[in-house]
This record gives sequence, structure tokens and C-alpha cells, in this order.
Amino acid sequence: MKIMTLNSGSSSLKYSVWDMPARTQLCSGVAERVTIANGLIEHRVGGKVKIVTRRDFPTHEAAFTSIVELLTDDVSGVIDDMSEIRGVGHRVVHGGEGFARSVRIDDQVVKAIEEFCALAPLHNPANLAGIRAAMKLVPNAMHVAVFDTAFLSTLPPHVYIYGLPYEWYEKYRIRKYGFHGTSHLYVARRAAALLNRRPSDVNVITLHVGNGVSVTAVKKGLAYDHSMGFTPLEGAVMGTRCGDIDPAIVFRVMQKENLNPTQMEDILNKKSGLLGITGKYVDRRDIIQAAKAGDDRASLAIEIECHRLRKYIGAYSAAMGGVDAVAFTAGVGENSPLHRAKICENLEFLGIVLDHEKNESVLGGVEAEVSAARSRCKVFVIPTNEELIIAEDVKALLERG
Repeated sequence: MKIMTLNSGSSSLKYSVWDMPARTQLCSGVAERVTIANGLIEHRVGGKVKIVTRRDFPTHEAAFTSIVELLTDDVSGVIDDMSEIRGVGHRVVHGGEGFARSVRIDDQVVKAIEEFCALAPLHNPANLAGIRAAMKLVPNAMHVAVFDTAFLSTLPPHVYIYGLPYEWYEKYRIRKYGFHGTSHLYVARRAAALLNRRPSDVNVITLHVGNGVSVTAVKKGLAYDHSMGFTPLEGAVMGTRCGDIDPAIVFRVMQKENLNPTQMEDILNKKSGLLGITGKYVDRRDIIQAAKAGDDRASLAIEIECHRLRKYIGAYSAAMGGVDAVAFTAGVGENSPLHRAKICENLEFLGIVLDHEKNESVLGGVEAEVSAARSRCKVFVIPTNEELIIAEDVKALLERG
């Protein structure tokens, strides 16, 4: 059966088509600059042939229409007609407490996703735009919502409840939700497979280190703790997000700078993190290059980021009573040997010993072990594959009927 996956962002639309149950990705691509001028689509067939289409996409529906043309084209296509697509899996960032697993999309599910827009204003509205476009243009397929928060629904109450008035949780559902769940699920499963053990028999710490950064403690196959919180702002230092800070800082700076809540929220989400520390850089490659050139603030940013992540590994190892593997994924996790090495520094007491030669050799989409032979806790680099998880969930729901 042919299954399509969609990840709809505010100005992008990522897609892939899979042949299931063979788990073969037939094509993948991304429409960029959606709702912005000078749009383009990069379309890859079989992971090799790249075709670029340039045109404006005033709406997500316009972008999806162009994607459909590529999918069914004589040269770039992988299907004859969109009727071959049995199911479409949609990445949805926030599912609140209502969705612990992927579900078929109906009017009630759409309404729930709309309600969660207040909790994920940068993501859920864009996710909905993609859902509506696809449901209009592929009306006979089963459409499935795959929630980032679903894998993290197993967090226990003593982890997800904050030290705040309990009635805020009861009235407003103020609690830790967590994000990047589909990525952490895939990586944790792969780590268990690389250990040649069942997920239920191992404790794994997964680090999704990209522009957004999150860490998950996966205990016996289930998410036990997670660095992000009520929003993706909590946790590690990220590209532009501040991560954990003393909340009193917010009030002090708002008073000193005469900022309103909207302005402060914008600063914490878009002008903080590594950008705030360096004053000009978000991309870790730029930061590493600047640090080598003698930029002290770039060097400081690297130390701050790696120190935070090292602390999470230590804390989550203690919380789970031990760890069998640490797994790095996402852009920085997969491509920066420097970050992996610094994050694993001084963790020998946990049995974590890096093989520096192996670590330096692993770049760009390669699944590999980078720990030394004597390391009791294995260290892996595992390219994430959220699209495969989405496709598998759609397949399961189609088979269930």
C-alpha cells in the first residue's frame, strides 16, 4: 500500500511517499517559502534524483497542489494517480492530554487540534493548514494525526506536575507535555535494536539536538522524563530559545526594559539561546568556526550548551537507576563530533567512554556506535526517521479498519 506523510510548517511542507509494508521510501521532498515569495520544491526520488520546482505558493493548498503534480508526473512521479494513496499521516506537534496515540482525523480531532493552538501557536495552526489542504485534494484516503506529544504521554504525574498551585493544572492543564516525541520514539527503538535487546529491557537517553533541543529518558521502552515542558521553551539551551531560567528574570527585565508579555515571549523564543549568547549565530557550524577564530562568546555558547546536556544525561541516569545507551540524533547530534565529545566529557563514572576516532568519523546521516569497546554504556549516533514512524502508524490504522 502507498502511504504519504506530511509535516506542515508555517512556511514549509515536507512530504514523503512510502510503499508499505516493505518500508521503502519512494520519494521525499519539501516545499519551502510557502506563503512567502520565491517558493520552491526540492523533490527526491529514491533518495537520489533531485528535481527543483520554482513558483510562488500563496497557501499550503497551492504548495500541496504542486506536490501532487510532481508525485504523478511522468518523470518525477512515483504513482499514476493520487487514488493510489491509501493513507496520509500528518505530524501534529501538540495533542494535549487527549491523544496518547495516533488517530484517524475527523471533525472532532480537527476541533481538538484547533483548541491546542493556544499551547503551540507556532506549530498547530500550520499543521492544520496542511491537514485541510491534503483532505481536500486527497479526499478518499484515510488521514491520520500523529502527535509529537503522544510518545511522552507515559510521563508519570510526579514528572509532569509543576511546583505550582495544583488548581492551575485542573483548570488550565498547566503541566509538562514535551515535544519531538516521534523522533525520540524512533531513536529509542533503534538504540534497543543496536543493543540486540527488547525496548522493554533497556534504559536509553535520547538527545535530539538541532535548532530545537530536547532530551528524553526512556525507561524500559517508555518515556519517563523529558526536558521540554508546557511549551518547547523549557529545557536545554537551543538555537534561539533560552531553555531553563529563573522565572524571576522575566519580571525583572520586563520592568527594566518596559516590555509587554508578547515582546518578552518573542525574546525568549526567538532572540535567546545560542543567538542571545553569541549575539549573531544560530547555526552550530558558524559558532564552531567563530570559536576556532577566537570568538570568546562563540566558545562560551558551545560550553554552555554541552554543559546543560551533560547535566541532563547525569540527571536522567540517576532518575532511571542506570542507563544502557545514549543516542544522539537531529542536525547537530548527527553531524557535530565536537558537541558529542564535549557532552560526553567526564561521564566515565556512568560507564560512558567515547571512541574519539570513531566519533570524529561519523557525519551526515550515518547510524553508528561511537563508544569505546570498554564503555559499559553504549553511545550511538542514530539519524531520526519520523516519517517511517508516521507511515507505520498509518498502516496500522488502515489494517485495523
